[in-house]
Amino acid sequence: MGLKAVHFGGGNIGRGFVAEKLHLAGFEVVFIDVVDSLIEQLQKNKEYTVTEIGGEGEKVHKITNYRAINSKTHEQDAVDEVASADIVTCAVGPNILKFIAPVIGKAIDKRTASKPLAVIACENAIGATDTLAGFIKDSKNTPQDRLASINDRARFANSAIDRIVPGQDPNAGLNVKIESFYEWVVDKTPFAEYGHPDISAIKWVDDLNPYIERKLFTVNTGHAAAAYYGYARGKHTIYDALSDSEINKIVHACLAETSHLIVKKHGISTDEQKAYVDKIVKRISNPYLEDVVERVGRAPLRKLSRKERFVGPASQLAESGDKVDALLGAIEQAFGFLDVEGDDESAELSKILKSTEAKEVVGKVCGLEDSHPLFSKIVPIVEKVQSNKGLK
Repeated sequence: MGLKAVHFGGGNIGRGFVAEKLHLAGFEVVFIDVVDSLIEQLQKNKEYTVTEIGGEGEKVHKITNYRAINSKTHEQDAVDEVASADIVTCAVGPNILKFIAPVIGKAIDKRTASKPLAVIACENAIGATDTLAGFIKDSKNTPQDRLASINDRARFANSAIDRIVPGQDPNAGLNVKIESFYEWVVDKTPFAEYGHPDISAIKWVDDLNPYIERKLFTVNTGHAAAAYYGYARGKHTIYDALSDSEINKIVHACLAETSHLIVKKHGISTDEQKAYVDKIVKRISNPYLEDVVERVGRAPLRKLSRKERFVGPASQLAESGDKVDALLGAIEQAFGFLDVEGDDESAELSKILKSTEAKEVVGKVCGLEDSHPLFSKIVPIVEKVQSNKGLK
C-alpha cells in the first residue's frame, strides 16, 4: 500500500503548496473540505497545475493522484481516510482549527497502525499544531481515558511555512499560481524513535522557534506593512507600494526593529538577518506576483492580535525598552484598514472602533493589559484613527 496524506483545506495554499510538495514526495493526497463546489471540482478533475513564478521565469508542475471528500456530508469517510493515513496536514486558517479537530480526533482514536499518525498544521500562526492538538484532546473530541495513550497513535509537530500566493486569475479553476521560493520548516523532535515522514521539501529542525519568529516578524510584518501603507496611499499592488521610496523606507524601518529583536533573542547574526531581510523585500516586491494590497491586508483583526506580526514583536521590544516607532506606525495603518470590500474583519474592526473606547479597543483587539508598556503607546493611535475617520 502506498503512502497517503490527508490534507484539510483545498484552497490555494493547500493545492498549490502543501499538496504539491506531498505529491512530489510520492504521497497520494486526499483533500478534505466543506465547500461543495471546490470538492466537486476536485472530484471531477483528475489533475491541476501549479505554476511557480520567480525571477527566472515560470515553471509548471502537474498534480495528480489525489481524491477529495466533503466532510460536511461524508464525515465517516473523512474519519476513515485520516485513520489510515501516514500524515495529516491542514491549511484552513487558525480560526477553523477547532472545526476540523472532531474528525481528526475520531480518526486518531480508531487508528490501529503501528506507527503514529504525523499531524502538522500549516498555518500562518505560532504553535498552530499545538492549538489543533488542544482541540483534538478536548473531551468532546477524544475520550479522556484515551488521552494517556494518544502519543501511541499520533504525534503533533509544529511548523513554519513561507510562500506567497498572489491573487489568482478569475478563470483559473483548480490551477494555482504561486511564487517559486518557499520554506517549510517542521519540528522533528515529536517523532523521536519513529522518525519523521520522508518529505524532502521539509526542513526538519530540533528548535522551531527561531524560524517561526524570524518568518512571522520579517515576511509577514514586511508584507502587511507594505499592504497597509500602500492601501492608505492608493497603491494597487505590493510592488507598487514598495516602488514608492517613502513606503519602502518605512517598511525597512519596521524590519530594522523586528531584526533587532530576532538578533538579540535568537542569536542570529546581524549580517545573516540583514541578508534575510533583503531577500524578503526583493521577494515581496516581485512585480510578476501581482499581489494586490487589499488581499495582503485582509483580516486586520487577526493581524493586530497579541502574538501576530505587529503587536507580537512590538510588545517584546517594549518590554525591554527598545524602539518601536516604525511598528507603531504600521499598527496605525492597520487600524485604518476599514470596510474593505470582501473582508469581513475590516468591517468588524470598523464597528469596534465606532462602538468602543480606545483603551477597551487595545485590550480587545491587541490583547494587551493596561499595565503592559506597549498599551499606552497604542491607545493614542486608536484615538487618532477614531478621530480621523469620524468614528468618535
